[in-house]
Amino acid sequence: MHVNKHIHICTLKSCYFHDIDSLCLAMHSVGYPRFQCSSPSPENILVKNIILTHDPDGRRVDSEALLRMMENVMYYATTSNVFGSDLPATAVENFCNTGVVGSHESIGNTIYRISHEISYKCSGDGDLQTRIMAVFELLGSYSWDAKVVLVLVAFATNYGEFWLIMQLCPHYPLAVSVAMLKQLPSDLGAFKRPFKALTLLVKTMLELTKCVVEFEGLPLQHVKLDDEAMIATRSQIYIAAYWVIRSALICSNQITDLRAAKDELLHSTLSTMATWELSSLVFRVSCVHDKLRRQVDLCHNQIEAKLNKKLSDLFKETHVDNQEVLQILFALQDDFPLKQGNAQSKVAVSELMNKEVIIFVSKPKMNSLENWFLLVQQTYDHPQQEEFERQYEIIWVPVSCSSRWSDAEEKEYNELSNALPWCSIRRPWRLSAVILNYIRREWHFIEEPLMVVLDRQGRVTSLNAMDMILIWGGPKAYPFSTSRELQLWEEASWSLGLLVNEINPLISYWVKERRTLCLYGSDDIEWIREFICMMKEIKSAGVQIELVYVGKRDLDEHMRDILDTIAEGKLGDISLSYPKIHFFWLRFESMKRSKLRLGRSSDDDGILKEVSSLLNPNDSDNGWAVMGEGSSTDVIKFQGRQLIECLKLFQRWANDIENLGFLGAMRNAIEPQPFPAAKHSANRSSVIPYGEGLTTGTVVCEECKRPMEKHILYQCLVTE
Repeated sequence: MHVNKHIHICTLKSCYFHDIDSLCLAMHSVGYPRFQCSSPSPENILVKNIILTHDPDGRRVDSEALLRMMENVMYYATTSNVFGSDLPATAVENFCNTGVVGSHESIGNTIYRISHEISYKCSGDGDLQTRIMAVFELLGSYSWDAKVVLVLVAFATNYGEFWLIMQLCPHYPLAVSVAMLKQLPSDLGAFKRPFKALTLLVKTMLELTKCVVEFEGLPLQHVKLDDEAMIATRSQIYIAAYWVIRSALICSNQITDLRAAKDELLHSTLSTMATWELSSLVFRVSCVHDKLRRQVDLCHNQIEAKLNKKLSDLFKETHVDNQEVLQILFALQDDFPLKQGNAQSKVAVSELMNKEVIIFVSKPKMNSLENWFLLVQQTYDHPQQEEFERQYEIIWVPVSCSSRWSDAEEKEYNELSNALPWCSIRRPWRLSAVILNYIRREWHFIEEPLMVVLDRQGRVTSLNAMDMILIWGGPKAYPFSTSRELQLWEEASWSLGLLVNEINPLISYWVKERRTLCLYGSDDIEWIREFICMMKEIKSAGVQIELVYVGKRDLDEHMRDILDTIAEGKLGDISLSYPKIHFFWLRFESMKRSKLRLGRSSDDDGILKEVSSLLNPNDSDNGWAVMGEGSSTDVIKFQGRQLIECLKLFQRWANDIENLGFLGAMRNAIEPQPFPAAKHSANRSSVIPYGEGLTTGTVVCEECKRPMEKHILYQCLVTE
């Protein structure tokens, strides 16, 4: 297709057209947008000649990265003190990764050739138009945004070199020598006015170029503009490209004239003429910018209205796969919108086909880094992850609080996205405002991070799977739908296994071995000492029980001191680390949110009731403990004082351990409410056949775990 178009363009160039309308019709027949002209005015003829040089072959450059480098040149050129300022690392990194896609030529060589065309070809008023068209011919294979950006960057190499030497002259002898060899004027005071006009013109060129880049970045392949808007804007784009190139050539001429100026001419009319010419250009380029700005704003409004409609219909339609949904959400302006961790590799949404996609939405920086580590652990460092690693992918979509990203936010994003194992939006600041507003409005993103799940057909199956992942981990929660969440809760029961699910390898081993565990928490070190002292005495009597300190919900620096004290004094068997304690309580909060989101209440849901009681303990108690055996539902919860009083009476109920077990003996000693709380008294019986000499020990009720009373039952065995 491109070869045929190229042949047609060559034919058009060799043809003579009597009027601009016949030219536009011919160009439309080979693939150009329809361009209407009412009369062969000089501007229309100029547009005709410009369009005839345009023969794109698919090569692309990163216009945004190049434009940012140009802005840096402008910033440092207009800063009097060049010392003590470093170029942002992100700018250097973006430029180093920039190349010409679809061409064997390096970006540096491309810029050099354009710079040579701008700076070293013969100058002169009569030759200016020829030089402008020569630059257009040189850039014929590039898109319109690439043309203007490359010209601006090529000019910036000469402009920046000039200012760099002049700024370094007072500080470095080498700069003085180079300035002398280039015959730069020793006194720039007389050129203060033209320099000011030159700087203003370059800034205006930069703003005009931004408009061109902004328009070319619109998602026109996904959301079509009306013909009238497209034609009007395209004509302004051609004119804008012309004036950027013309201004670059004139600015380059002015710098060349300044270099050639002799000291005795510094106070001549040269300065006045240069100022007048540059100021006139500023006015002309500003007018072009204002017209294009209005057109681009109109296009923005039209596209936003159409995109809003398309988004609202998108999730109501049935799709074969997830590609259309992901294209609209993330690939409107970039064919490779994602990056994979620190590999910096560009990723297309096509690589997510046939996968569940979790869209992780958050601010550019989470309030707690521990939350990031926990999510990574639950999704990528999970013991069962390998068998699920190709089933789903996470995409991090950071959303700034303001419409414009700050430098600090961009820096934090780059550092964090490079460290994460999942995909991230490569340039989140380029996401359409329509998409961001949709995320806030329809997915209810305000402050707290959330994980929206899309299935393999692009349907939303969960508006927030964050709690599922924190409670059960990625592999078990897969495919992260609301129906899977309901299923997991139906299969779950209140047990130590649920409380400590995969939170620590040693604890997981104890659960698997069905050992008796005691999870306890407090921020009162004296209560902890007293409790541990009593438990050590009980363990020395032969009771097998493992103690695990889990802190309290509200973590602070005092908690770190307690952990240090427990470790130094060897109090207890094991203490969770500070991040793991954070994770322990974060899972509890997730359990509560999950249950409430599914419509449960503490009155009809035993797990929710117990979770709520642990999240909101009685302030009058110094501590608490939960005891159980592995994944058994036989769990006892104690408040601080109640537990201490029970342990003080150990000698009284120790003999019951052999028949009732440790938990049954404690329950029988203090007679707490059983878990789950019984709404009526237990009414069970157990018939044991009588045998001569049979003696039975204490029998425990399977429902309430209390010892059962002994009765004698006589049964007639005579049958008719």
